[in-house]
Amino acid sequence: MKKIVIATKNNGKLREMTEAFAELPVEIVSLEDFGELPDAIEDGKTFAENAKIKAEFFSSKTGYACIADDSGLEVEALGGIPGVYSARFAGFHADDGTNNQKLIEELERIGVAESKADYRCALTFVDIDGTSLETEGVCYGTIKKIAKGQGGFGYDPYFYIDGNKTMAELTLEEKNKISHRGAALRRMVTLLKEYLS
Repeated sequence: MKKIVIATKNNGKLREMTEAFAELPVEIVSLEDFGELPDAIEDGKTFAENAKIKAEFFSSKTGYACIADDSGLEVEALGGIPGVYSARFAGFHADDGTNNQKLIEELERIGVAESKADYRCALTFVDIDGTSLETEGVCYGTIKKIAKGQGGFGYDPYFYIDGNKTMAELTLEEKNKISHRGAALRRMVTLLKEYLS
């Protein structure tokens, strides 16, 4: 059975990915199983570039095949930001609370109550022989200044998918059916099935 490291320290992402790969003949392990590892330098200009940087970096650090994602929010009224800086929008040591606060402040600064937005996800699998597989997914919605729901993570409480319901109000199963990461993961599962056979 092939061991694959999920290159994230985000427990929400780890849970979503572990569930998605449950049907594959693989053993999923997290970065935490390898003790203190340095962070990858995510200096790519796109989600796809950053996902590949992380997958290659952590594969070399752990000695195992690795899957990394880079994902984030693009808000139309803000010219596509936070984009690749979604996780550190409010600074390098930002968390969901401070990032969301900064997002609302930016909307207020330009006098906008809501904006079209999308979530994007790029996934890269890198094997120890250098083989790589890449997929992407996107989910369209609207960012509003009123938070709703207790589920999800990141910007989910502000990301409305049908005008009235946020990502944070969905069950994990519902979210995976429509989310950017869900779409990228389904494509990756298909590629990995083929690759591992």
